[in-house]
Amino acid sequence: MQKREILLLFLIGTLMLPGCSTKTDQETRQNTETKATESNSVTEIDTSSMFSERDKETGYEETESVKIQLSDAGSVCKSDAVSITENTVTIKEAGTYVLSGSLSDGMVIVEAEDTDKIQLVLNGVMISNSQSAALYIRSADKVFVTTAAGTENSLENAGAYVAVDDNNIDAAVFSKSDITFNGEGTLTVLAKEGHGIVSKDDLVFTSGNYEITGASHGISGKDSVRIADGSYTIVSGKDGIHAENTDDSNAGFVYLAGGTFDITSQQDGISASAWLQAEDGTYTILTREGSSSVQSQKPLQSTEEENTTSIKGIKATTQMVLKGGTYTIDAEDDTLHSNGNLTVSGGTYTLSSGDDGIHADANVMISGGNISVAQSYEGIEGLSIDITEGEISVLASDDGINAAGGNDSSGFEGPGGDQFAATEGAYINIAGGTLHINASGDGVDSNGDITVSGGETYVSGPTNDGNGTLDYNGSATVTGGIFAASGSSGMTENFDSSSTQGCIMINVDAQEANTDIVLLDTSGNEILNWTAEKTYSSVIISCPEIKEGETYTIKGETVEQSITMDSLVYGSGSPAGGGHGNDGGDRGEMPEDGMRGGPGKGQAPGNMENPPGNTPPTDQTENDSIENGTAEERTDL
Repeated sequence: MQKREILLLFLIGTLMLPGCSTKTDQETRQNTETKATESNSVTEIDTSSMFSERDKETGYEETESVKIQLSDAGSVCKSDAVSITENTVTIKEAGTYVLSGSLSDGMVIVEAEDTDKIQLVLNGVMISNSQSAALYIRSADKVFVTTAAGTENSLENAGAYVAVDDNNIDAAVFSKSDITFNGEGTLTVLAKEGHGIVSKDDLVFTSGNYEITGASHGISGKDSVRIADGSYTIVSGKDGIHAENTDDSNAGFVYLAGGTFDITSQQDGISASAWLQAEDGTYTILTREGSSSVQSQKPLQSTEEENTTSIKGIKATTQMVLKGGTYTIDAEDDTLHSNGNLTVSGGTYTLSSGDDGIHADANVMISGGNISVAQSYEGIEGLSIDITEGEISVLASDDGINAAGGNDSSGFEGPGGDQFAATEGAYINIAGGTLHINASGDGVDSNGDITVSGGETYVSGPTNDGNGTLDYNGSATVTGGIFAASGSSGMTENFDSSSTQGCIMINVDAQEANTDIVLLDTSGNEILNWTAEKTYSSVIISCPEIKEGETYTIKGETVEQSITMDSLVYGSGSPAGGGHGNDGGDRGEMPEDGMRGGPGKGQAPGNMENPPGNTPPTDQTENDSIENGTAEERTDL
């Protein structure tokens, strides 16, 4: 992979290296407490009480409501529950208040009892404040902000915040209490300084149309951000949607049940300091300049800004669960990122990343969905990776799927690190789904084990000889499914002899890109046919039809070879030059030219130059021999 090639500059005289290592209310809080779980499982979240019936209620009794007419130096209200001082309107009691009109430099304040619930109906309201928030919820049990059907409303901070009390107001809409937004109208929020909407409690949206621009975060909830539906256009200087609570590890979560989102952010698109769960919705997210601003190869050393600024598409600290929705994300950093576990069980994803397409510090579990990683450095990365269902395609400038362990900086052990040691807990398990991987580094790379027991996996691997389509530091077994891979031959590895399904690995003279590779049985019936997307000189095939003792033919563009399976794994090699390899078997005879049996990791085949630091073998025929089988070759096609 490309990381490894950079590292070679520091390892003169050594071999090419293997794969990279590298609040809710009290009841709901109790339901969402994090429990100790195994590293590859997620905590079930009870979402049944995320939204109350009143959260979703947009109606009101006009005859029972208090009307407030806003006007510069002339606001009017007949209720004693409302006080007006110049351009400051203060609401002090529970009830429903219908606001209309405008304040060019004013503020609406809610200052009620902690047990009071208040509904503010915005019926064509425009408020701007040059020195603080346009809407300030100082105290209440809960406030509902409802936009009246067919109305346009705006709340704006014009660029400064002057203290009006002990609270650090820093948003165009600032609430110390729970606040819910709903309605059938439109609300525009502009914060030329600070954030768009902030709640120091729960921040809930259940309906309405919102256009939010914030110099810092677009919307931010300390305990949670919960969205049931609505339309959101967010432009932010920091995160688009942000939830963070440094005092309570169970708070600071994001729950997305639906909605349409168009987010352009200079930092994370959506970020949660605790968990994040999305069940539906349509998400279009661009973070900073997107993936196109990042070179395809990450630098060896990051800048200080890169180490401190997160520019991810969607990020969660404890766990991320994505059950559905449609996602189009173009991120300068990872598109989907969890510091714990990450689960995808449904949805459609088009992901373009300047770093990882999907990243979890712990386990990545994909059990459904249609996922396209259209651009990435590494496609899917986690300490462990389980794939049981889904349609997945990956384009990566480094590894396609990588079980490396650790966080984003994993992958470089540097000089003196044990590049061949397995990482505890690292594995890749493919039990179902359809995967198409196009990787310039290793195709499927694990710092531990690899298990393939089902599904269909097709790999167009590297064209450079410092990488392989399959790379692992533990064991690799295939017991079912289809695994078909093509790529360079310099670092090829096969599945090991503990496999219970037939597997063939051969090296070939260089074949052109976008040409078919075909596997035929002894009667000439086609078993498997797929297209290699890039030039290749090595092929790995495993499928249920391959049986010990049978003869098969592999055809490339210009070569053809018949193979007799003297054992279940054909082409397993032994290590050369210090790399780890597969269990070796009896060596067959070397064909004159064309296709060759696969060598072990670190072993140079006869049709390539030896990698730096390798001593050419004294018996070239033995090192290039076909193992665990015999072959007859044709090159006269």
